[in-house]
Amino acid sequence: MSRTIKSPLPQDSQDMPPKTKEKGRKSGTQKKKKNLSVDVEAEAKHRLMVLEKELLLDHLALRRDESRRAKASEELLKQKLQGLEAELKEARSEEKAIYAEMSRQHQALKEKLETRSNQLEEEVRSLREQLEMCQKEAKAEREEAEQALRERDQTLTQLRAQVVDMEAKYQEILHGSLDQLLAKLRAVKPHWDGAVLRLHAKHKEQLRQFGLNPLDL
Repeated sequence: MSRTIKSPLPQDSQDMPPKTKEKGRKSGTQKKKKNLSVDVEAEAKHRLMVLEKELLLDHLALRRDESRRAKASEELLKQKLQGLEAELKEARSEEKAIYAEMSRQHQALKEKLETRSNQLEEEVRSLREQLEMCQKEAKAEREEAEQALRERDQTLTQLRAQVVDMEAKYQEILHGSLDQLLAKLRAVKPHWDGAVLRLHAKHKEQLRQFGLNPLDL
């Protein structure tokens, strides 16, 4: 924007000499140029101020927009954070519940194992006592069996010796008795043969009397 300002010349300048008039014209031109320069500088400053104001307003609008976005992001982050905190709280609660349940199960299993271990120790102790008793009984029975076998072998040996001795004695007695019997038989044989013949004839006669043939018998 340019402005034209016309300044009237002083009345006294008409009465001035030519050189003075020339100087006056030059002075007026310089004043016009100076005023024009002042107006241009003022206009430039005004435009600069307007631009600065617009830039400032744009900057403020941008900052407000960034602030709104930052606030919205902050709200979103807060919501996410609250959700994560809720999930973390729930996870910790579940973790505590799981830990408590595992601790309870561990304690119950520990008590059960201790009880079972005590039972097994008692059973092992009882079985060891029974084993020792059985071993003692087995040892005693084995010793008794070995003693009985030794006694049986000894008795059998004695019996065999007695049997052998008795057989020898019985054989001796038998031989003696047979010898005596043979001697007696030899002594009574003549008388025995006659008696047998007479007895035989008698029986034959009795059979004939009953109508029986002695040869059919």
